Amino acid sequence: MTISQVRRDPKTGRPLQGVLVLDFSQFLSGSLATLRLADLGARVIKIERPGTGDLGRTLYLSDTDVHGENTLFHAINRNKESYAADLKNPSDLQKLRQLIARADVMVQNFRPGVMERLGLGYNSVSQINSRLVYGIVSGYGNAEAWRDRPGQDLLAQARSGIMWLSGNEDDPPTPMALAIADMLAGHSLCEGILACLVRRGVTGQGGLVETSLIEALLDFQFEVLTTHLNDGRRTPRRAAFRNAHAYLAAPYGVYDTANGYLALAMTHLPTLGKLLDLPALQNIANSTEGFQRRDEIKRVIAQRLKEHSTEHWLDILNAADIWCAEVLDWPKLCASKAFEELAMVQTLTDGRGIEIQTTRLPIRLDGSLLTSEGLAPRVGEHTAAIQREFGLWLVSPASYVSACNASTHCR
Repeated sequence: MTISQVRRDPKTGRPLQGVLVLDFSQFLSGSLATLRLADLGARVIKIERPGTGDLGRTLYLSDTDVHGENTLFHAINRNKESYAADLKNPSDLQKLRQLIARADVMVQNFRPGVMERLGLGYNSVSQINSRLVYGIVSGYGNAEAWRDRPGQDLLAQARSGIMWLSGNEDDPPTPMALAIADMLAGHSLCEGILACLVRRGVTGQGGLVETSLIEALLDFQFEVLTTHLNDGRRTPRRAAFRNAHAYLAAPYGVYDTANGYLALAMTHLPTLGKLLDLPALQNIANSTEGFQRRDEIKRVIAQRLKEHSTEHWLDILNAADIWCAEVLDWPKLCASKAFEELAMVQTLTDGRGIEIQTTRLPIRLDGSLLTSEGLAPRVGEHTAAIQREFGLWLVSPASYVSACNASTHCR
């Protein structure tokens, strides 16, 4: 695959077209940030170790792989290019510094201190390229007490307090069954990079953008954490029955029906009592009872909803504009008319018969979907082409900064 094939027509006219991103990150958080930049039109060159590449290539979520690599790796590194370099090799490092001199954005999520020891920390590379926007994702930011602990999603969840919000009152700490710390940190980093690029357009100067798994999780909890910080710092109390939110009253939760499950959000209890023919709810006069008697009320509702099908209750509740929804599993979701209308699925291919399906960027631009086509590259697939294109050779730092200043690739 050639460079021109990677930068194919679907990216033409996208807002980040012409922006060059160097992605030194591995696994999820940094790679998600650069994925979003790529989806928005940036050219992303993934810097990988020769041979094995990003460790994420072989980090399996299941027994599903594509050509010996996991599907997640292809989804999160789609449409990127791969440049193989040994960060401990002086020759490779010098060529990378030449490439950094031409870049707009650089992203890394190594443990604190690693890139500094390699001479690729922000203070060093900003001397090469003052317009560079440098993004970092770490595990714990400036929390020195945790600085050297592994920055892994489950471990960050464990330290964030978030595990005490899911599950019922007597359940043990319950993690969210997604890599939310990685994903949220990746999105936060992308936001910061975009903001810094806008500032650079005004001032001409790049900057340093930093976030961490723990900070992303704390921000994710801002709604309930704000309550905790201002109510005497009481421990949040999960419902003992069908908990869905530690701070919301009945009927908020998920309930069995005769043939499935129904979610009920915030609802006026006397109105719900009339619709469900539950006199006990119709007599509730004080809205605070919804929290004080939360488990009792939810058990009454649960017993009633079991008597009929999900469709039966949806007909009644939707007609009254009650906030409710059927709880769909993935097969039902994917078979729904709404899912078809969203057109969230796109197919990635390498042009040689290997394909995977994944989701698209969840925004529209000027009314159009932003989709992509290319699978993740093979390790070092574009190294030779990139070296030729940028004229990477062994020269002094002053020489390649001068070369950059005279190059049309520099911005």
